Amino acid sequence: MRDYKWLHEYCLNRFGSAAELQAHLPVPKTPAQLREISDDRYLSTLSLRVFRAGLKHSVVDAKWPAFEQVFFGFDPEKVVLMGAEHLERLMQDTRIIRHLGKLKSVPRNAQMILDIEKEKGSFGALIAEWPVTDIVSLWKYLSKHGHQLGGLSAPRFLRMVGKDTFVPSYDVVAALSAQKIIDKVPTSLRDLATVQDAFNQWHTQSGRPMCQLSMMLAYTVNH
Repeated sequence: MRDYKWLHEYCLNRFGSAAELQAHLPVPKTPAQLREISDDRYLSTLSLRVFRAGLKHSVVDAKWPAFEQVFFGFDPEKVVLMGAEHLERLMQDTRIIRHLGKLKSVPRNAQMILDIEKEKGSFGALIAEWPVTDIVSLWKYLSKHGHQLGGLSAPRFLRMVGKDTFVPSYDVVAALSAQKIIDKVPTSLRDLATVQDAFNQWHTQSGRPMCQLSMMLAYTVNH
């Protein structure tokens, strides 16, 4: 595995200057900022990620104000009370995307958020406290306790809310494969641990957030 110096020099050559490179990289939120996000905003973003999966993002985003309306502003305590009949009625509402499986995930994920709130004080506390050096375990936690959060949905949700995470996108997996770190999309616990270890090494060498390292890796294969 090549060290961070190679990655940094590759990206500097691509963008021409450190300032230009920095301008193309995401900046994660601080733990304090993550704690300040209310549970309804976390549920809204979680639901947005679920509905975006497999669909054109712009189509979903355009309908999101209507989703906010029919799901009571994504207040978890209200959403969790929505039963099967209520969801069946929503299947007749042309303002939203009528996908029963995804609609059902909203009250289920509201329950997850309420359960975590009871234990941690808020969903944001869980997100803020989770160490980035074991971020793959947070993906697994969300996938296990939430609904429709498999594949890339958990890491993409975390990226959307500003939690520092790498995302094993097509380009990142291609870059990791080129470095002989993995040879396929990491889904097994072993492969995920291997990828986490690689990112942890670059993180230690550079002091950079995981999201920036992830983006820089993608730039090595994405022209």
